Amino acid sequence: MPVQEEFMARAAPYRAELIAHCYRMLGSVHDAEDLVQETYLRGWRAYQQFEERAALRTWLYRIATTACLRALENRARRVLPTGVGSGSVDPDADFTGNGGDYPWIEPLPDTLTPETAVTGQQSIRLAIVTAMQQLPARQRAVLILRDVVQFSAAEVAELLETTPASVNSALQRARARLAEVAPNEDDIAEPDDAALRALVDRYCAAFENADIAALTELLQADVKLEMPPLAVWFSGRDAVMRFLKTRAIAEPGDVAMIPTGANRQPAVAEYRRSDDGVLRAHSIQVLSAGGDGIGAITVFLDPTLFAAFGMGATR
Repeated sequence: MPVQEEFMARAAPYRAELIAHCYRMLGSVHDAEDLVQETYLRGWRAYQQFEERAALRTWLYRIATTACLRALENRARRVLPTGVGSGSVDPDADFTGNGGDYPWIEPLPDTLTPETAVTGQQSIRLAIVTAMQQLPARQRAVLILRDVVQFSAAEVAELLETTPASVNSALQRARARLAEVAPNEDDIAEPDDAALRALVDRYCAAFENADIAALTELLQADVKLEMPPLAVWFSGRDAVMRFLKTRAIAEPGDVAMIPTGANRQPAVAEYRRSDDGVLRAHSIQVLSAGGDGIGAITVFLDPTLFAAFGMGATR
């Protein structure tokens, strides 16, 4: 087998976890896919010089992490609207402001999230990935490589060309900072799978049928709604429902809601009927659910995300 073909055969099984790694670093599925493509290209070109001094997986993580750190140089961290301003209660709020000034977090399809361990699943949740973006890039890399990928301090030190002592110091600082800005486990606890599926089905039905009463019943009192790339966001059931009734609820039959998964959370792909009568890709909604219903709705108003979810532009 030619050397480059051997490389692709050996490296292919790591693609999904490398995308998840780059996503945690960058907060963007598009950037993650691009950098994993770059990682494989660099690995393919350098494979003849690979001397098996490290495992192939570790070598690929080194190439990917270096690419991520280089990409993050002089780049503003990705955020969500709740991180850049105060919530609104006005459904007629100005949506034409400075939303375009921010690089926004993107959702990651569950099909690109291979982790089965609890640590891996929790660390890919939208709130955790958003909190990770507040860490300096190298601290972020250390935290992910140690606590998620489960490399040893010595492996991470070699990968980042530093010392185990420096790795341990950076890890301690990263954990402390993440504890300050990330939600705790109680805040992200969800109902069991059956209850969660039922909740999502009821949410989809309420939107498709324009059932205001049913939708109101599904929302927690302190629910938050944000819609990147719009910088404005809403907090509290009353404010969220005022906005939805005024600006988002369509006629029955004009919306199709397709359950999916993102960031190891329930998600929905929303299609809306356009003027030509066709249902077209509108947004990916990621839901956070608790014992009292839906606590957060993040609506990504970016139809280009549908391709990453394996969904078409129309239905």
